[in-house]
Amino acid sequence: MIKIDINCDVGEGLDNEAQLMPFISSCNIACGGHAGDTVSMMKVARLAKEHHVLVGAHPSYPDRENFGRTTIQIAEKKLKKSILAQIADLSAVLKSLGIELNHIKPHGALYNDIARDRELALLFLDCIEKYKKEVFLYVPYHSRIEEEALRLGFQIKYEAFADRNYNADLSLVSRNEPLALIQNPKDVETHILHMVTKGSVVTPSGKSVKIKADTYCIHGDSPSTLQILMYLSKQLPKNQILIKK
Repeated sequence: MIKIDINCDVGEGLDNEAQLMPFISSCNIACGGHAGDTVSMMKVARLAKEHHVLVGAHPSYPDRENFGRTTIQIAEKKLKKSILAQIADLSAVLKSLGIELNHIKPHGALYNDIARDRELALLFLDCIEKYKKEVFLYVPYHSRIEEEALRLGFQIKYEAFADRNYNADLSLVSRNEPLALIQNPKDVETHILHMVTKGSVVTPSGKSVKIKADTYCIHGDSPSTLQILMYLSKQLPKNQILIKK
């Protein structure tokens, strides 16, 4: 049996966490940048603890209007202050519940930008320096943030997206494109099986590209998220793959 981690972005206003938690092994809680507040963080963290799901911070550009999915022009000091505050707010909630912060995973445009922009990646790593020895950083394979995090001694886990299509350079297909999202549960299974068993991802054009993954993301705000997770929980074990808890 192969055991894999499946993570989900939560606390983003859909109020579906109680349904999702039984089927995932780690979660990324929105902490105020693109969504979320103290009340939602507390609610979702309690659910994660109840279901033995690892908890991570999901900081974003401070841009609730665009749900953190748009690159914004922001002064470095202001961005650093926001990222630090977001993680600190969630950390305070977790401490009150006796939960350890397991990882940090940037959200949306910030995630994509630090994957390709070295200076921004270094700025983000500077923000989370205090967490580098105790907390994992979820990063995409073959990215700037991976390269700099390893060089500076951060603990990383490679992340791949089970419900998103990739381009040949391992960037994600734009959400503006029709093939960006993978919504059919069977198609998600096929996508993830190839990554787990072959160490590569198949692009929409049919090209197979090498990829590494320690954790696989299913977005919590997709229309078919619950159906996908329920399907994977039944089908993956038939392929000798278990979602670890």
